Amino acid sequence: MENRPKLYATAAFVTGILLTLGYKDFYPDLEWRFWGRRAESTTLADAGLHNSDDHINLEDHERDGDVVEVPEGIEACIGNTPLFKIKSLSEETGCDILAKAEFLNGGGGSPKDRVALSIINLAEEQGLLKPQSGDTIYEGTVGSTGISLATVCRARGYLAYICMPSDQSFEKSSLLLTLGATVERVPPAPIVDPMHFVNRARTLAAEHTADPNRPGRGYFADQFENEANWQAHYNGTGPEIFRQCGGKLDAFVAGAGTGGTIAGVARYLKSRLPRVRIVLADPQGSGLYNRIKYGVMFNTKEKEGTRRRSQVDTIVEGIGINRMTANFEAGSELIDDAVKVEDEQALAMARWLVEKDGIFVGSSSAVNCIAAVKTARGIGPGNRIVTILCDSGTRHVSKFWAKAGNIGGKTGSKLEDIISPKNTSDA
Repeated sequence: MENRPKLYATAAFVTGILLTLGYKDFYPDLEWRFWGRRAESTTLADAGLHNSDDHINLEDHERDGDVVEVPEGIEACIGNTPLFKIKSLSEETGCDILAKAEFLNGGGGSPKDRVALSIINLAEEQGLLKPQSGDTIYEGTVGSTGISLATVCRARGYLAYICMPSDQSFEKSSLLLTLGATVERVPPAPIVDPMHFVNRARTLAAEHTADPNRPGRGYFADQFENEANWQAHYNGTGPEIFRQCGGKLDAFVAGAGTGGTIAGVARYLKSRLPRVRIVLADPQGSGLYNRIKYGVMFNTKEKEGTRRRSQVDTIVEGIGINRMTANFEAGSELIDDAVKVEDEQALAMARWLVEKDGIFVGSSSAVNCIAAVKTARGIGPGNRIVTILCDSGTRHVSKFWAKAGNIGGKTGSKLEDIISPKNTSDA
């Protein structure tokens, strides 16, 4: 009788050990859950916060309603691109310089994915295109819109015929051919020339439609004048930026080729944030800088739209133009300022972004970043500026990056040498 308490204590101890081992056999993640929750609670407590779910569940339960919607088709992966801080430029300027990573769009990997999808959707709604009917979409483009159209065309049951200037990088035309597009490279020419790449695409579309021996119809996408372009950014890019910034934004900086991005985003942001500054980033050789700053495209001796000249004289592809387009005019009155960017500045910024941030982008993105830095310096520290990273540097290896060169092990570049080199100006 005297040994019974000791016996009971021993039995209880052994039972406790067995129960513990049993629980670990039945719930092999119990210990992991306990220590994970404990670490989480400690971290939250250190931050002055608390976890609303402090209890430990011994069983996993499926949550009702947690159904992940799977995108249907590659075109469903267009839009909702990330917005991230460019750390080096933000630290140098004292502003938050944020980049909209449009090169991560799911179609052709550029903002033109949004435009291509918007143009096709509108044409289908108007009965101008019918999938799987032999309809072919024609477009004149320096490359990115063509790549986006070729991708979306295949996804939606159309063919693509792309006319592009022969001075554009071969990465783009090679990719177009890989995507199944027909590619016609034409010599650079002024817009009044029938063989200008845009006019050539328009003519071919009309000839296709008029030919009774060819299947389907020809549809000219007309990205420069088709207002489905800026509407894609008004309905998509602009609202995404506003939401991702939590409504706090001081300036938006972007270049203009067709003008659709800056016009559509400006129209949306100004409707929500009337005091936000819209700044045009313009490469050398383009007339838009003078248009915004001084109200003239060239000078008083030259009439707009009739000047016979070659393409914009710059190594930069995708932005810069010497005429007004319907898409640019849709938002031109909302543009507050313009920044001229020289080729050498764009090349140096591209190298800087790789050296400092591991960001490998194309020429138009580098132009945007130069203009974003200049805008940040103009409005002062503590502000938030958003710009666009348009496409990957992989499309610019043979031309832009061939001139930019490899950065090697370089680490000591100074931003001041990029932004204000002795041989450049904003004139």
